[in-house]
Amino acid sequence: MFDVAFLGEAFAPATLFAIVIGTTLGVVIGALPGLGSVVGLSICLPFTFGMETVPSLALLLGVYCGSVYGGSISAILINSPGTPQSAATMLDGYPMAQRGESGAALGWATAASVVGGLISCVVLILAAPQLARFATRFGSVEVFALILLALTCIAAVSRGSMVKGLAMGAAGLFVALIGTDPVTGGARFTFGIEFLTAGLDLISVVIGLFALSEAFSRLAQRHDGAPSVAHARLVLPRLSAWKGRVFNLVRSSFIGCLIGALPGTGAATAAFISYASAKQASPRRENFGKGEPDGLIAAESANNAVTGSAMIPTLALGIPGDVVTAILLSAMVVHGITPGVRLMTEHLDVVNAIFVVLILVNIVMLAVAFPIVRAFGKLLSIPEPIIMVGVIAFSLIGAITVRGNPLDGVVAVLFGIAGYAFRIGGFPLAPFVIGLVLGPQFEQNLRRGLLLNDGDILSFPTASWISAVIFAVIFILTVAVPVAPLLARLPKLGRQSR
Repeated sequence: MFDVAFLGEAFAPATLFAIVIGTTLGVVIGALPGLGSVVGLSICLPFTFGMETVPSLALLLGVYCGSVYGGSISAILINSPGTPQSAATMLDGYPMAQRGESGAALGWATAASVVGGLISCVVLILAAPQLARFATRFGSVEVFALILLALTCIAAVSRGSMVKGLAMGAAGLFVALIGTDPVTGGARFTFGIEFLTAGLDLISVVIGLFALSEAFSRLAQRHDGAPSVAHARLVLPRLSAWKGRVFNLVRSSFIGCLIGALPGTGAATAAFISYASAKQASPRRENFGKGEPDGLIAAESANNAVTGSAMIPTLALGIPGDVVTAILLSAMVVHGITPGVRLMTEHLDVVNAIFVVLILVNIVMLAVAFPIVRAFGKLLSIPEPIIMVGVIAFSLIGAITVRGNPLDGVVAVLFGIAGYAFRIGGFPLAPFVIGLVLGPQFEQNLRRGLLLNDGDILSFPTASWISAVIFAVIFILTVAVPVAPLLARLPKLGRQSR
């Protein structure tokens, strides 16, 4: 499929240099809480206007893929996801770091990220036209069903009290409603405060809930037993450690590929769905949330697999699935390339070069991860009280710089206090983030689906065979799976009664 002539351009010094710079910058930006893919691409986009087509796209793709992976570094080391895509990584990554296994946790995350990214490249190369046509079958009802499936993760990540987990998930959904109604344009739950009309920034809330609440907790307890990350080194898992985990890796990668090909879903959705699926299937499900590598594998392979498959609707249909792919699409348009149904025939050379660049980006990402992790480890070698003060300072800076509004820093502090209170009360934070991340998409697709079906929500499961399959899976996960152990115990109870 590759045009051999353009292999030369993909491996040209300018392209390779752009890949290294873009990937390194992306990993660093992703690892800094408050920044992320959009910020990184926005910074780099103006510099690509004077570049050739392939090197410019290589720079942006490097930033994109690197930032998605980079979020796992801070998620594991300081319990604060650098990007929303890494929210699921915290669930098992940080507990491993607390046990002094930060290097192993980073190794599992890195290996899963690279493999997930490479699998998505293969899927993109082999199945782009077919998956693009399949993605067009997903309307509002189908996407709503998919988001509803992702919300079942609340049950999967609620340790201890299921009631508390569901309450936190509902709270996250409520917070996602604050702002402007996407259909009517009216203000909701703003209490006359103009700042709230734009809604609460996701990064500010997540930074407050996790990074600030963790810092407040440690400062309050004067904790001396902090996880040793001062000499954090990336330790890749041995081949023998993958025994019994390869299927989870492949399954999670394909989940990420499928969800990434659907416009408007995203890596966070893929990570949570993959995490819930892995917990249901893993023989080590009891260890999830306590530092289980299977959880890291599921989350990181899925969210990085989205990076390649997200390009499918962008390249084949000209439909950007999110802000990130919209920026990539705009860069292509600036260089005179119009993504869409004719792209594969009119600019096959550029498409082939993009395929090669994506593969190279994932390989380079593995190489640059080692020195960047070492650098972050040395940064965290400072005494813990100073680290916590630094975490608070940089978290506030990150929260404010996302939208350039100082009030976002106030939001982060308020949610930091709330997160500290939730920790004391034993309320899990992960369900809140799931509800907050998926809430806007859940509402928008629900309301569109209701408009298309005359307000009849009962017709959703029969809207198409895709929605029927997804709702059947939801039923199995929410009803059949919990009931099955009870049914299995009935014969034993009958024998005991005799």
